[in-house]
Amino acid sequence: MTDAIVIGAGPAGAAAAIGLAHAGAKVLLLERTRETGDALCGGFLSWQSLARLDALGIDRTALGGQQVGRVRLFAGSRCSETALPQTAMGVSRRRLDTVLQAAAVAAGADLQRGVHATTIDGGAVQTRDGATLLAPSLFLAAGKHGFRGQPREPAAWQQHDPVMGLRLRLSPHTALDRLIDDAVELHLFDRGYAGLVRQEDGSANLCLATHKSRLDEAGGDPATLLRALGNGHPCLGERLAYADWSASIDAIGHVPYGWRTADTQPGLFRLGDQAGVIPSLAGEGMGLALASGDTAAAAWRHGGAGAAPAFQHALAARMARPFAIASAVWRAGENRRTAGVLTSLASAFPSLVRWMSQATRIRGG
Repeated sequence: MTDAIVIGAGPAGAAAAIGLAHAGAKVLLLERTRETGDALCGGFLSWQSLARLDALGIDRTALGGQQVGRVRLFAGSRCSETALPQTAMGVSRRRLDTVLQAAAVAAGADLQRGVHATTIDGGAVQTRDGATLLAPSLFLAAGKHGFRGQPREPAAWQQHDPVMGLRLRLSPHTALDRLIDDAVELHLFDRGYAGLVRQEDGSANLCLATHKSRLDEAGGDPATLLRALGNGHPCLGERLAYADWSASIDAIGHVPYGWRTADTQPGLFRLGDQAGVIPSLAGEGMGLALASGDTAAAAWRHGGAGAAPAFQHALAARMARPFAIASAVWRAGENRRTAGVLTSLASAFPSLVRWMSQATRIRGG
């Protein structure tokens, strides 16, 4: 009999599967894609996330990621640069997910690809092909995509102008290496921001969180929006010169940044973006995924299926402060009247940037 079904084999689901398998559980790990791709966002691993990977038995050298030692902030003509509290890493989701999934299988989890779970009903998982899978404990780690029957409502101020996520790859180039170097960059603009970090193959991952109204002004075309942003923000435009425009621009709509929940039912553990969606400006999406997967497995090990409500409540409490700080910085950064002030403050008080970098990490259980 299957002890636990994990829905989604991204960082949250794979971390949970590793912990469950190590605890002796018979784990079924479901992944809807047939091949590991590069997810929309992610790719920044903080020093805390790297420590969590170490604890899971992941050899960080196997990731081959780029060392990240600084955070660079742009708003109009203003720029600030601050050393991070500790060294971080830039790595593609394709590489990270591949390594974590291999570790889950090595631990004993049964990874089944091409299985698209659609509905949870008690301890039953319904799949798109009509199958019903049963287990006393379910771990929902379906990422940023909505999951039927598990609503995620954005804050009221987002509902009239929802947030979209966009992703574009910048091609490897020695000039791009010199521009970004060992920094993670945040480019602030009206009603949005872009995060940029180099990855293991020398390419760079550019992720945007922007309100729908800004995309509408570009005729609904992400490429038009990106080119307009490049024209209006020279530092961003300098980096977009290395964009691979032949590749598709990945997009996802109605991302409920700032949402989190303490609610669940016995037997259902909600992980990663299904537990809360931290503004990506904080660079803690992977941290939340790994922390929630690892602590959910620990909670199950001590209390079984009945531990889910207490786990969810405790995770929501740990998310409260990082989410509040990240949301406040996000709202200031996407406001044209305060973005420059934020950048100037970062230049004048680098200790404030380091404090925010620490304060937006998700603590372990």
